[in-house]
Amino acid sequence: MTDTPPIDKTAIRDAATVIVLRDRHHTPSVLMGQRGAKAAFMPNKFVFPGGAVDPEDMHVPLAAPLSPLCAGRLIDEAPADRAPALAAAAIRELWEETGQVLGKPGRWSGTPPENWQSFAAKGHLPNAAPLQFVFRAITPPGRPRRFDARFFLLDAEDLASDPDDFSDASDELAHLQWIELAKVRSFDLPFITEVVLAEVAARAADPTPPVSVPFFRNDDEESLFLRLYGRPMRD
Repeated sequence: MTDTPPIDKTAIRDAATVIVLRDRHHTPSVLMGQRGAKAAFMPNKFVFPGGAVDPEDMHVPLAAPLSPLCAGRLIDEAPADRAPALAAAAIRELWEETGQVLGKPGRWSGTPPENWQSFAAKGHLPNAAPLQFVFRAITPPGRPRRFDARFFLLDAEDLASDPDDFSDASDELAHLQWIELAKVRSFDLPFITEVVLAEVAARAADPTPPVSVPFFRNDDEESLFLRLYGRPMRD
């Protein structure tokens, strides 16, 4: 048996971030928490829950898949199996960092992966259908961690858990709270989060999928702001 090779911290890793939107038609707010002062990536910043895709996320059964439109946009520049893995990672990170469950009641066939066992113990299968792909960004060069992050918008009404109950959350994010969109810019935010929030504000008034998805691409040569259109996948 060979040892698992160490993660190359300089490589760009696929990641998923979840923007949970609450009370979108009246006083919209988003769920955020603060990263620790000693965190290697974005210390002290208020962020949305999210993180890197784990290998196990590639094989997690989904109670319902992403919409064909979102899946088509995700795989526009990636392998076909990337879409369900990103959706699974989004749901897992949301659970780990906030204790919120995006799932449907159901039993897992076989033993869930270790990093999914606490989610499975809630009696749910991950449900990707409510996730709406709204933004993509690659971390600029020179940072201690680099991610190719896909941002998913989620309506709090689609959660299977109490949106005010964070008792199952890990300690990765402190000060978990719902922050009104009108007040969120007074918090210490990463630059890319401020950019994403502009897109969220537009989506709060219009729950239909965006015509295209903004893509903030950073590589060693240049930074580009692109649009992803994609083609809907067939069911």
